[in-house]
Formats: sequence, C-alpha cells, structure tokens
Amino acid sequence: MAEIKAKLLAAALKARKKAYAPYSRFSVGAAVLASDGRVFSGCNVENASFGLTCCAERNAIFAMVASGGKKIQEVLVIGETAEPLPPCGACRQVMAEFASPSTVIHLCNRRGESLDVTLEELLPRRFRLDKRPARSAARTTKGPSGSR
Repeated sequence: MAEIKAKLLAAALKARKKAYAPYSRFSVGAAVLASDGRVFSGCNVENASFGLTCCAERNAIFAMVASGGKKIQEVLVIGETAEPLPPCGACRQVMAEFASPSTVIHLCNRRGESLDVTLEELLPRRFRLDKRPARSAARTTKGPSGSR
C-alpha cells in the first residue's frame, strides 16, 4: 500500500508542476491507479471563461478512460495547501462513475501528508442513473395533483 501511495504521489507532484493556473495561481495534481495497475495523472487547466476550467482529478480520470481504463482502484490529490486537499463536488461525482464506494482517496497537503478516506465518505449519496425502467410502486413523492 505504501509503495502504491508513493507512486501515486510522485505522479501527482509531477503533474502539478504542469498545471495551467494563471488566474487562481492554485496548482493541483492528481493521480489515479486503474484496476489494471496503470497510473494516470492530471493537472488543473484553467480558462479565462472559468466554467471551462477542468480539475486535475477529472483530467486524470479522463486520461484513464481515453486509454481504455474503466475502473479506479485509488486516487491521490495534492495541492499547495496546509490541510489535505479534498476534490470538488464535480470531481467526486466523476470518481463515483468509475470507482466503488470503498475506493480509497488520498487527500494530500503540500508536504505530501495525507488524510485517507473512501469515496463513500466523500460522497455518501452520489447521483446515479438507474438503468431499469421506473416502477409506479417506487413513487414516493406526489404533488398536489398526484403527479411527481
């Protein structure tokens, strides 16, 4: 476990050096260990149109998917912060798409010290699309006219 974490930390630190953060000056690096053992890293990339900025975690996950990976085994996030850096809500939701609730997320500070949590702890009620057709018995909320 310590060896894997060290490998993820090295990859995230290397990626953080490549961050494009001219507006916030807040560089973040992330590394993802795929279920097949490959490590993918990413950095944050800002844009003058702030909504188009993409976080390090999502860039690492998207690199994994672009290379054929579909399952996250572990994630490490590091920023230039005194406290361990948690991922934003959007990144948590993207992690939930490719990780199990028990997947370990290493939240690191600038010194590489970490707080290790599970995805379930970070995102206890994640959004999921249920691929099965809705059943009328499953309705729990009705408006005044009886509709949902």
